[in-house]
Amino acid sequence: MGVGGKFWDLLKPYAKNEGFNHLRDKRVAVDLSFWIVQHQTAIKNHTRAPHLRLIFFRTINLFAKFGAFPVFVVDGTPSPLKAQARIARFYRGSIDSSSLPVAEEGVSVERNREFLKFVQNCVELLELFGMPVLKAKGEAEALCAQLNSEGHVDACITADSDAFLFGAKCVIKSITPNSKEPFECYYISDIEAGLGLKRKHLIAISLLVGNDHDLNGVQGIGLDTALQFVQKFSEDEILKSLHDIGYGDTPQCLDLKYTDDARVCSNESSPKKKSSHCSFCGHPGSKRVHFKFSCEFCNKGDIDGCIKKPVGFKCNCSYCDKNRKEKEQKRHENWWIKVCNKITMESNFPNDEIIEMYICDNHGQFPANNVSSISWQIPKTDMIVDFLVFHLHWEPSYIRQMILPMLSTIYLREMATTPVKALLYEQYEFHSIHRVKIRYGYPSYVVKWKKASYSVGSYTVPDEECDLHQEELMEANESFDLLDESNNPQIHVVDGCWFLLTDENMELVHSAFPKEVDGFLQDKELRDLKRGKTSSLRSEGSNKKLESQKSVGVQLSITEFYRSAKVQNQGKLGEDLAKNLNSQGGGTSKEKRKASSANLSKSTRRRLFSG
Repeated sequence: MGVGGKFWDLLKPYAKNEGFNHLRDKRVAVDLSFWIVQHQTAIKNHTRAPHLRLIFFRTINLFAKFGAFPVFVVDGTPSPLKAQARIARFYRGSIDSSSLPVAEEGVSVERNREFLKFVQNCVELLELFGMPVLKAKGEAEALCAQLNSEGHVDACITADSDAFLFGAKCVIKSITPNSKEPFECYYISDIEAGLGLKRKHLIAISLLVGNDHDLNGVQGIGLDTALQFVQKFSEDEILKSLHDIGYGDTPQCLDLKYTDDARVCSNESSPKKKSSHCSFCGHPGSKRVHFKFSCEFCNKGDIDGCIKKPVGFKCNCSYCDKNRKEKEQKRHENWWIKVCNKITMESNFPNDEIIEMYICDNHGQFPANNVSSISWQIPKTDMIVDFLVFHLHWEPSYIRQMILPMLSTIYLREMATTPVKALLYEQYEFHSIHRVKIRYGYPSYVVKWKKASYSVGSYTVPDEECDLHQEELMEANESFDLLDESNNPQIHVVDGCWFLLTDENMELVHSAFPKEVDGFLQDKELRDLKRGKTSSLRSEGSNKKLESQKSVGVQLSITEFYRSAKVQNQGKLGEDLAKNLNSQGGGTSKEKRKASSANLSKSTRRRLFSG
């Protein structure tokens, strides 16, 4: 949740949709609880252990497909202030909020045991993947924001909007892999430029409209009112001003554009005299005076007399302009007093404990200025297979196939930094680049991996067995949904030899195997040139063939193409007429003419009768 009052809708205009390579070679902090809750709600009753399935595919996608280095963060002991919020979430929509149980003051409420078990299973799987997992003191998004603000990671993946209150600079709210721009990113710099809100302004808004630690906020103050209110203060004075208002000291706030007029109004002690205006044209002066002497505002050019005022007319004379400003100033002052009175009526406002929690910069056991403490290890493939076979009942071959893109990414990165002769997964060697693949507008190389000749189990298989194996893999892949779509390897068979095909980043492949990539590009260029020559030769040959046909052939008469059917139709009409007359020989001549003419058109009858 984070900040209440549909806070994400306020920030939506400042979101940026970033492309596929936005997180490549970047570190990103992931709020693990957000992922578990999100997918547990979506496919809870449709698959076994959805939280493990989610972590498995999304970790592979984030690491291999998007090229990011994820750092997973789990929640620690929650704040006692969040106990009421969690109870309300648990009973949301089922009972009246007034009948919710109230947590004891100062007592932390742990999550339910089932959810903690889910988190523990996911952490165990991530550690087998070799991913760094950090535990926060309290909220996971708080530690994600701290890592981002201190420069340890480049972005945070979370749906809790209070990550900005903890100091996050870039928050990725959602990821849609099946699109050209999969990342919905929010930058604090864009929010500051668009709304004029900085970190302490956002904290003040959360105190007014409610947050995870105080669901209610200030009664009667919504998001729009809170936004207008905090924009009146600078970042340095906003929290202090809230304290002053909470103690009953209402500060004076005047809009800058009305300040001079307000001073003039306050210095005038004489009673205001209403200036008369014409009811017809709306300008200063009465209608009777304008009838005698004409209106100085309307009498311009060749026009005599007053001009009828249009709908919505507003007089711009000094009196009317001053009167409008005074009314607007009065309305603003009344609004200001009402908001301050609502804040004053709240007990224990603002809550200093919530403010200190948001401003604090120590949310986890993380060594300061020690980026090297976050590291990524080699996945323990065999243990991952055993773990998923036990929890998800998947086939071992299917698990090894799905994890191969992650292993190939690690292999290419190692080859790019330290090129040594090694095997992928201790079985496969780089063979060649199969082709260039463009998906969602982003190109990649389809790499062919061949089983090493000296590895155990190297053999060729007949095509029938290959087709059967591919059908089994297709059946297994039907469990994917688009949200967690994986670039699973494909099997390519040439003359009975198996090759594994994986989609790899073009720059990464070039860094690992520059000679092979250059050779592939040269061959591709030659093929394109040959294809262009053959197409040009074909077009020239077809043109020559057409010219030869034109020169050899004899031009036909136009009547051969457009033969007239007029004579034939007239002959048929005459024959039909004769038949009708013969078949109706028993009737009178008048009946014969009537019967025969009924089957003919009007134009035909006219031609026949005219001779």
